[in-house]
Formats: sequence, structure tokens, C-alpha cells
Amino acid sequence: MSEPVSIHFSSGSLTALNICLAIIMLGVALDIKVEHFTKLLNQKKAVLTGLFAQFVILPLFTVLLVTVLPISNGMALGLLLVAACPGGNVSNFYSQMAKGHVALSVTLTAVSSLAAFIITPLNFIFCVSLVPSLSGELKSLEIDFLSLMLNMVSILLIPLLVGMWLSARYGSFIKKIAGPIRILSMMMLTAFIIIAVVNNYKGFEAYLADVFWIVLFHNGCALLIAYYFSKLLKNHEAVNRTVAIETGIQNSGLALILIFNFFNGNTAMAVVAAWWGVWHLISGFAFSAFMRKRPIVESVQL
Repeated sequence: MSEPVSIHFSSGSLTALNICLAIIMLGVALDIKVEHFTKLLNQKKAVLTGLFAQFVILPLFTVLLVTVLPISNGMALGLLLVAACPGGNVSNFYSQMAKGHVALSVTLTAVSSLAAFIITPLNFIFCVSLVPSLSGELKSLEIDFLSLMLNMVSILLIPLLVGMWLSARYGSFIKKIAGPIRILSMMMLTAFIIIAVVNNYKGFEAYLADVFWIVLFHNGCALLIAYYFSKLLKNHEAVNRTVAIETGIQNSGLALILIFNFFNGNTAMAVVAAWWGVWHLISGFAFSAFMRKRPIVESVQL
């Protein structure tokens, strides 16, 4: 299938989109405390399991998937980019719903988000290099990876650090505005996605039929592989559930912004990221609801 016309935003729209994600990450940071990082010392195995599943197992599985499946280069790049992104903040809610290890979930989200400005670009480049058919595709896009990393610093790292500082400095006030900030930022991002889909409906329609099932399979495997990987390492059941959710819930909003900014609005990539963003909410809810009904014999200090 040939690549349809790319999605284009004006420079002003792209700036607003970057600000939108920065606000989302600021909202995420308002729930992050320094103690979430100090807990790493007491939960080394659980944290390393979660980070390894998210930053190593999921990307490498995605490389295998895009190598085997007869999909377009744009779809393959989209899957690899989503797999390289940090976890999404909704994972914390799903971990609580699934009776998982909520403190671990917040810790993993915080660590992966803070490290994403360097890990996401490097992970993506490395995984693309493992697929010969994609190397030339990436070169043709002429991506400035230094600009990519600097962009991620501005929309990820700085908002997270500022949000953590505000939470520590103005705790009581921040608790009052944290909810509205998250709601507003998510509404803004949703509006941008809807506009992109409406204005490029034919392009999205051309790919959605194929992307629909690929994303379902990819996301489902991410949840199951991470869960059983953690189980194989004999972690507590609550940890297994959280590791699965942290791996299966990705920051697809970040992927979309990177696609619009650095991948010329590649439609195939955008369809993958957009549909992933919708589907992981559905699959995450279903997985959490299913796990919630299964008893956990031991208790975990959350």
C-alpha cells in the first residue's frame, strides 16, 4: 500500500500541540514525590522488572513483529515509536483498579517519563537499525535527532521537574488544581487528534482496517508477555499486574507529537499512534477488570 498524503499542522498548531503535552506531563508530575525514587532502593527487583519489560522486551518484540508482518514501513515505524515511548499516566489508575502495586506503578511512570528524553530516541533508532527495510526510510526523513532530544527535554523533562517542584512547594494548592489541569490538557490533546482525523479522513481510512488488528495484537501481546515475564521472575502477583499495565499502556500522545514534529506527519505512523491511544484505554480497562476479580493471597504495602 502506498503512503497517503502526510498530515500537516501550521507552526502555530504544532507549538500549541507541544504545549499541550507539556501541560499533560506537568499534571502527571503533580502526583510524583521524591519518595517514589527513594523506594527504588527497596524495590530493586520489581522496578528493574518493569523497566526491562518496557524498555527492552516490548521494543524487541515489536522489532520481531514488524519483521514478520507484511505491513508498510510507515506502520512499522509507528509501532516501533509507540513501543519506545514511556508509560502513560492512566496506567496508575488501572494498576489501582487491578489491585496491583500502585506505588510501583507511579514509580515506573515517573522513572520512564524522566528518562524518556534520551531513552525514547535511542531506543527507537536502535530498533529501526535492526530492521534493514526501515533504515533507508528513516534516512529519507532527514530527522535531526539532536533537535528531537531537545524537543523531548522541553515537553517531558522540564514539565516533570517543574511539576514535582510545585507539588513539593505548594502541596495543598496543587491538590486543588491538579485534577482540572489534567482534564483540560487531555481535552486539548483529544481535540487535536479529532481535528487531525477529520482533516485527513481519507488517509486514516486507508490504513485503519489494517492498523486496527495489528494494534490489538501488539497491545495484547505487550500486556501478556510483560505479565508472564514478571511471573517467571517470581514477583508478587500485584507486581505482575502492574508490570503488565505499565508495559501495555504507552504514552501514545507523545508518539503523535513526535510524528507531527519530526516525521512529516506520516499518516501511517499517525494512525498507529492514534488508534493505540484509543485501544490501550479499552484493553487496559478490560485487563484491569479481569484481574480485579482474581484474588491476591498475599498483601503488598502500597
